[in-house]
Amino acid sequence: MRQTDSVRLSLSSSLLRGSVPSIRRAKYLFMALSSVLGWILAVLIFPGFSLSRVPKRGFSALHGTLRDNWGSESNRVAEGYAGAVSADDGRCSVIGRDVMEKMGGNAVDAAVAVALCSGVVNPVASGIGGGAFLLFLPANSSVPIAMDFREVAPGSASENMYAGNENAKSTGALSVAVPGELAGLHLLWREYGSLPWKTLFQPAIQLASSGFMVSPYLANAIQKWSSDILADEGLSALFAPNGTLLAAGDTCVWDSLAKSLASIAAEGPSVFYNGSVGENFVNDVRNAGGILSLDDLAQYTVKIRDPIVHEYQGLTVYGMPPPSSGGACFSMVLNILEAYPEPFQAVKGPLGLHRMVEAFKHAYAMRMNLGDPDYVNTSEVLGLMLNATNAAEIQKLIDDDRTYPPPYYGGSWAPVDDHGTSHFNIVDENRNVVTMTSTVNYPFGAKIISKSTGILMNNEMGDFSVPSNNSGSDPPSPANFIEPYKRPLSSMSPIIVMKEGQFLGALGGSGGSRIITTTLQVFLDIFWKGYQPEYSVSKPRLHHQLFPDLLRYEDWTTVTGDRIQEPEWIVEYLESKGHNMSTKDGGVAHIVLQNLSDPIFADGVKRCDRCRVLRGFELPLMGMLTAITDHRKDSKPAAY
Repeated sequence: MRQTDSVRLSLSSSLLRGSVPSIRRAKYLFMALSSVLGWILAVLIFPGFSLSRVPKRGFSALHGTLRDNWGSESNRVAEGYAGAVSADDGRCSVIGRDVMEKMGGNAVDAAVAVALCSGVVNPVASGIGGGAFLLFLPANSSVPIAMDFREVAPGSASENMYAGNENAKSTGALSVAVPGELAGLHLLWREYGSLPWKTLFQPAIQLASSGFMVSPYLANAIQKWSSDILADEGLSALFAPNGTLLAAGDTCVWDSLAKSLASIAAEGPSVFYNGSVGENFVNDVRNAGGILSLDDLAQYTVKIRDPIVHEYQGLTVYGMPPPSSGGACFSMVLNILEAYPEPFQAVKGPLGLHRMVEAFKHAYAMRMNLGDPDYVNTSEVLGLMLNATNAAEIQKLIDDDRTYPPPYYGGSWAPVDDHGTSHFNIVDENRNVVTMTSTVNYPFGAKIISKSTGILMNNEMGDFSVPSNNSGSDPPSPANFIEPYKRPLSSMSPIIVMKEGQFLGALGGSGGSRIITTTLQVFLDIFWKGYQPEYSVSKPRLHHQLFPDLLRYEDWTTVTGDRIQEPEWIVEYLESKGHNMSTKDGGVAHIVLQNLSDPIFADGVKRCDRCRVLRGFELPLMGMLTAITDHRKDSKPAAY
């Protein structure tokens, strides 16, 4: 596998580093006005797909009751030709937009600022103490780069380190793996960024030092995990500074993290991986009972991998390869559904939901055979998961009238249920694209904050499988056993969709093992079923991961009061097929889409045959960008 230091792709500096003159505001105004007719007269870029299509009356009856304020355009949708951001927190979306619009940065610059912002205002799920997977599409390329800065096991970790104490795998300092987020963000910025590194830290530093308003989502998490927060000195000082837990609307000040961010901004990530911030962090981990070492930090390496590729009906879908299972499962489910005689019809209606769920189960049965490709040979299982002929045979096993017990689907190993995560998508003026999913694993990670650095510790060791003597359950997967510097299996699934070499969409989600089924359903709803994208993000979703043998459906109220409810008759229909129904809140999805129906080129030239190739490569098209965020996290997008 290629190493980070060997990666030096020759890219057009004018597109990546922002030296192409910006398109003038007047032209944007003209484009915006002309787009009104463009949306109305848009040709379908894919069967059933149109950004302007509104769900028919029957859709609401079939897929859930939508309230009037679900995904209202005032706060869930943002549009613009120049750039767009869809992130977990609206403040981070605005920061990303401002980095591009006001500071002249590109999508990579914005990604650094958005990731750092997310770690401050949404520490439930992300932070510089965690790791991430990222797809980056350069403006002059039709193939994205897959970056793996997932956490790795410490050098002194071992397969049996949790024998007799499995709880330590998910809570406390012994669950801390080597963080990778800073290394990954810095590599991305070093290769493709345009603004100064320290500049991109200023919004997050300002939020942490001056204080930020606690969102309803964060307040709910603080209340839910209050016992863990109050049990840790660092967490309680942050979220209960006066002995009372912070509530929505309160101000949270994170001085210790602000100081660490300022040091990293001034000195670079070396101050963490080889310097004083890292030394303090390691000392805090070890004093709390962990095994992380300075050598572990110094040896951390970002991996550049080849993305998973899936092609069908003119679309090319790119996903993350192992140790993420997202890309492989995504492709396998699509292959199974494509094996039906009329795929677009096969997934519609309640029967289509049953078929989709059965495809989920077959994919999750294969999933636990995956692992870190630097430690286990994943080529054979990947070959099966990505093979259309194999998928056609699996499709024949799907019974339209019933479902089966888990052994029918071939699952051999007990799954590991990952948690949490945060996701964002960013597209800039030149059509550089970043889609990134990050995590500290469980909510608030290991439930410990490093008091000297303010960095929240991850509990990523919880994503490994461990040997078990329990003969009454399925055995754990050896492919995911702990080894020094190994990366645990993940469900994180950043996705980029291309149409004839042009960027069409970026999407991803959060919610642990629900990420795969979440992104798949949003993709199918938009690109196969032709639903309005805003509706596709908001509507109720289903989830099945084979183990436990439960089909999860949504019937809950979000932190902002929105009700998400699968219709009772759909639940009864699926139950009649033999599914064991159970309620659970759904995964979260964010997307950015580009309308390719009547675009212009990035240099302002209208589409024409003679201008398809300029400057030695095909210029990216420039259609209206639509950024949509999920109300499940009270998220908001931004665009210009």
